[in-house]
Amino acid sequence: MRRLLGSAFGALASWRVAAYRRGLLPRAHLGGPVVSVGNLGVGGSGKTPVVARVAEILRDAGERVAVLSRGYGGSFRGKALVVSDGSAVVASAAEAGDEPVMLARALPGVVVAVGPRRDAVGRVVEARFGRRAHVLDDGFQHLRLERDLDLVCLDVGDLDDRAMPAGRLRERPSALGRADLVLLTRIEAASEEELRALEARLGPERCFRVGRRVAGWSALGGAPAAPPSRAFLLAAIARPERFEGDVAGCGVAVLGRAFFRDHHRFRANDLASVAEQARAAGAGAIVTTAKDAVRLEGAPTLGLPVVVMAISAKIADEARLRARLLSAVGRAA
Repeated sequence: MRRLLGSAFGALASWRVAAYRRGLLPRAHLGGPVVSVGNLGVGGSGKTPVVARVAEILRDAGERVAVLSRGYGGSFRGKALVVSDGSAVVASAAEAGDEPVMLARALPGVVVAVGPRRDAVGRVVEARFGRRAHVLDDGFQHLRLERDLDLVCLDVGDLDDRAMPAGRLRERPSALGRADLVLLTRIEAASEEELRALEARLGPERCFRVGRRVAGWSALGGAPAAPPSRAFLLAAIARPERFEGDVAGCGVAVLGRAFFRDHHRFRANDLASVAEQARAAGAGAIVTTAKDAVRLEGAPTLGLPVVVMAISAKIADEARLRARLLSAVGRAA
């Protein structure tokens, strides 16, 4: 039954794409160029660090940049909510969702805004802040908004998966045909031979390999911090095992862990249990992710330091990606 439902879901997604291509469903345009960063699978494809890096590349090249996000997990139900005006974060994770607030904190000088229709969000941003180069977060399936460059983050195992609910794909793998660039993520799960075969299958000229690097350590308030020698891990993300590998790779002894479902809103009893387990394990600190940190604001004191580890995308041959980004933005000027 799941396979049949997956086939039906994949067929429906393909029909929707065809309807947009044939003009049966209308597409919207913004005043500034749009670079979409999306994926095929649900959760854990490494998309958010890529969104941040794309926005940084454009910003550092002198572009005025906005990130447009759906705001998953936030309570906001209106047309558009500005999360950051480029100089200050002005919305909470409860309102806007955890990832937009995380991006807003990581991207000074970049406007971040959320809403259910990214074309409407983009118009609000342009009306308030002027023309921008827009980075569309989780935009591959958001076909309502026309884009100038389509980037897809592809987990190296996605092409062997199926459409939901039989698997974790939002679309059939053939949907990659409409992507301009494919960024291969979770590359540590594949051999060099497998990666080369995947690149040959997709077209080497449009493939980039994306790794991960530890961008820094901080306290919950943002002040710099040193990595602890002994840690208890707290996370509510799609692939917490990658987080654990990153922490251990920095020479930190992981003495225990409390992993929750992605985007989980921590309750007082959750945190009390985590603090008790961490103390019992002999941890010197509780280590969490930048995404989780925005949901821990205002949380009760845990009795141990809370240290945040930030991750950034490490893109091989980034100069080539930069050239493609600036070319696409320049053509739309």
